[in-house]
Amino acid sequence: MDSRRYHKADGDMWPITWAADGHCYGAAGDNLGSPMNVWRIEGHPGEPFWGPYPHLFLIDNLPIDPKEYCQRPHVHPHWGVKPASLLSLNGVLYFAVQLMNFGDNPSFNRQHNISSWIITSDDNGNTWNREATRQDFFDGRLASPHFIQFGQDYEGARDEFVYAYFPAATDGNSYWCNGDYLLLGKVRRDRILERDAWTFYSGDEHSQPVWHSDAYRAAPVFEYPLMTGENHVSFNKGLNRYIMGNFSFTDKQGNPRPYHQQPGDPIDDSRFPSQLTLFEAPNPWGPWSLFHQDNNWGSSGDYQPIFPTKWISEDGKEMWMVSSGSEEDHNFTFQKVRLKLR
Repeated sequence: MDSRRYHKADGDMWPITWAADGHCYGAAGDNLGSPMNVWRIEGHPGEPFWGPYPHLFLIDNLPIDPKEYCQRPHVHPHWGVKPASLLSLNGVLYFAVQLMNFGDNPSFNRQHNISSWIITSDDNGNTWNREATRQDFFDGRLASPHFIQFGQDYEGARDEFVYAYFPAATDGNSYWCNGDYLLLGKVRRDRILERDAWTFYSGDEHSQPVWHSDAYRAAPVFEYPLMTGENHVSFNKGLNRYIMGNFSFTDKQGNPRPYHQQPGDPIDDSRFPSQLTLFEAPNPWGPWSLFHQDNNWGSSGDYQPIFPTKWISEDGKEMWMVSSGSEEDHNFTFQKVRLKLR
């Protein structure tokens, strides 16, 4: 992984999709006085590193107004909406947004996802249908959907389905960081906005995945107890592999410790390390294999790595990782990753 890191724009989280117009589109949280906004990302990172690309252009600084959508129990009234995932399909942007609070369990204070829904745009984010689905389209363990990213405008997808991961925990909830596992759902491309059309991976039978419409029967496809993040997955066409970046926060002894846990002593600034783990798999349901680990990632605890498919080389051996984090890394941070194959 390249030691050089480059910064653009502001904000964090940064789910990204490659759209029909050739540009990438991303969403950020907690910046410009807004809990969530949408950006167009033009160009490709590369030499010269001090050059013009990528350019980020703010499109919509408040696609979801908290005054209207965050006035419900257990949701933060001002900052309670965050971006989960974006998907470009047939020229339409599908934007999964999530309602949340900043933690409600003092003993292990994880940012808690309450519910999520999908809004859509057919003009690249300039206007939105905010009522494309109901606000509790997904809840409980499913409160944070993250679409698998394939090629431009979903080109090169494995089949006629859209797939999404859901970070969850053994207590039946969804959390932004330090969860326990990922669930996997799929839906036909033309029925994304129909809740009863979604099915969920529920295990294997005769080496084939089994899918059920009953979300309570969903089984984990990835498990990392107390260390599973709100992760993104991209398909690396050149290697025919699914690439996932996982993040989780730890204390200075390496024990799981959520980002929003209160400091333990007066001089503790609450900024603890994060761990980056990168995994690959031959199928969306795995099996997942670890190929990189960094136990002290970023300058102040970084999070939410994603590999935009537009920025993966044709042979799959070079990728650009976008992430964000605290303090000086609270922005669009990107660095090159070079893969060595066995």
